[in-house]
Amino acid sequence: MALAPRWWVPVLLLLSAPALAGGSPEVQLCLQHLKPAEKERATKVLGSLEELPLYRVQLEVDPAKREVKGRVQVEVRAKGRTRSEVFLRVTPNAATGKAVVLSEPKVDGKPVTMERPEPTLIRLPLDPPLEPGAMATVEVMLQARVPAAKKNVGSLLGALGSSGPPGDYGAFSATSDFVSLVGIVPMMPPMNPDGTPWAGPSGIGDLALYDPSNVLGTITVPAGWDVHATGVAMGEVPEKSGMRRYSFASALVRDFPVFVSRGYQSASKTVEGVTVESFYSARNAAVGKRVLQYAASAISEFDKRLGPLPYKHFRVVEAPLSDGAGGMEFQGLITVGTSLYRGATDPNSIFEGVPGMEMLQGMMQGMAAQGGGSFGDDASPFANMAKTLERTLEFTVAHEVGHQYFAGLVGTDPIKDPVADEALTQYASVLYFEWAHGKAAAESLRQEALVSSYHLYRMSGGEDGPAHRPTETFSSSMEYGAIVYGKAPLMYHAARKLVGDDAFQRALRSYVDTYRYKWACADCFRKELAKANPSHAGALERLQDRWWEQAHGDEDLGAPTLESLMGGMGDMKIDPETQKLLEQMLGPMLGQ
Repeated sequence: MALAPRWWVPVLLLLSAPALAGGSPEVQLCLQHLKPAEKERATKVLGSLEELPLYRVQLEVDPAKREVKGRVQVEVRAKGRTRSEVFLRVTPNAATGKAVVLSEPKVDGKPVTMERPEPTLIRLPLDPPLEPGAMATVEVMLQARVPAAKKNVGSLLGALGSSGPPGDYGAFSATSDFVSLVGIVPMMPPMNPDGTPWAGPSGIGDLALYDPSNVLGTITVPAGWDVHATGVAMGEVPEKSGMRRYSFASALVRDFPVFVSRGYQSASKTVEGVTVESFYSARNAAVGKRVLQYAASAISEFDKRLGPLPYKHFRVVEAPLSDGAGGMEFQGLITVGTSLYRGATDPNSIFEGVPGMEMLQGMMQGMAAQGGGSFGDDASPFANMAKTLERTLEFTVAHEVGHQYFAGLVGTDPIKDPVADEALTQYASVLYFEWAHGKAAAESLRQEALVSSYHLYRMSGGEDGPAHRPTETFSSSMEYGAIVYGKAPLMYHAARKLVGDDAFQRALRSYVDTYRYKWACADCFRKELAKANPSHAGALERLQDRWWEQAHGDEDLGAPTLESLMGGMGDMKIDPETQKLLEQMLGPMLGQ
């Protein structure tokens, strides 16, 4: 299968052309991804943008066979000290070690021996070593077999109990109409002070995060399929074989996600100088258009308070995520789970494929019948559930947009310190609801998305524990979600009450400005807040220690009650007989 671009592709897209070895024309292509003012701002922090890692990616995807072939080149420079090796991380190999096979490794065109110290990590020697300021081009060929997506990924609850390989929430998987290729591009992990790479994915939480880099990518797919990636879409070109080649150029990104879809529709709008695009399956068109509005609203609200996003293009892609994931974040592109699109359209869909859920579904239908209500009746439980699912959809979109700042602009280690970005992003999403819909809506959201999450986990028998720890130390995604997404964000709520709204808001903006394009620590926001509020420094440190390092969730959030667990049902009215039945069912779990 030929991988080299055809002669008639625009010359600037000749990703392997020797004449462009210096990278300048290619980097200029990538920089089109940025707003004009961002280039100067980034250069002050990162130095010459032409000296950042440059990835050239060529992929050919066969969705029917779930196969991918390709080549990846990386231009890497030695900065500050001599460099004798290059590591590349391939996250899809975390589950089996064989999803993506790399071969024919070369450095500056010469074959080298490839080592594999971990399933997701390869090492390429640089001989002779690179002296400070010198550059080398690393190249590998790749071949991949994409696993089939888990069953019931379209069901909000069904996805939780579906079968299939664990570990990536559907990031590297395929359905008949969608192929998610997150992690297929081998990228250089950040390095620890001792010269070892940052840890890879553990099967819980995010997969990886990388240094800001420039990426040029071409992805070839059969006719009738579309490609979604981060960056400027440079167009699509038909090939003699009937395939179509899509090209993207992206700048200062910490990952390069690739998705392939069939039968998707799209809508777009421009806000704050950003062209926002929403891509969705035809059956979910109405929800996909609302997702566009939610993304535009979140970008607008965050832009006003946290500073401008760097990119001119932002995409939201519906994706069949699994294992309870509502969305995934990448710079300039986010995915939102199909289960949320379907749930917002039809609340009944959340029960599909879940053993034992027929009883609860039947109970809710009985509640509707008792009150003379129906699905479309505002007084019915299903109508209230629809409102809750719609709020969840908007909250999820806001959360993924919030990740553009944490840990997109402000980088943190997602494996060692997941609480650093997830907890702050979760609380920023509550703030978004306050900015967009008022304090009452934000307080309701805080209860149903954060407090209820922790209560449900404790009610199911889960133990409280510290939030600040590596992902591998959590026993399950449920524990991780309850403690990192549920309990830990409330530290910010307590800190905000301590210092006041204005001081908290100033610290948020200062944190983004101070660490833009840098790596921040888990304590860095708290220190930024204390810097602006010296009199509260000690109290803030004690707050973070209590909420993140210790286990006081039961004391701080109270014991779960029927009201707290039903908080997500909004203003639904439950008749006395139904409430009595629910209390009888849930009483033992509530300790009553």
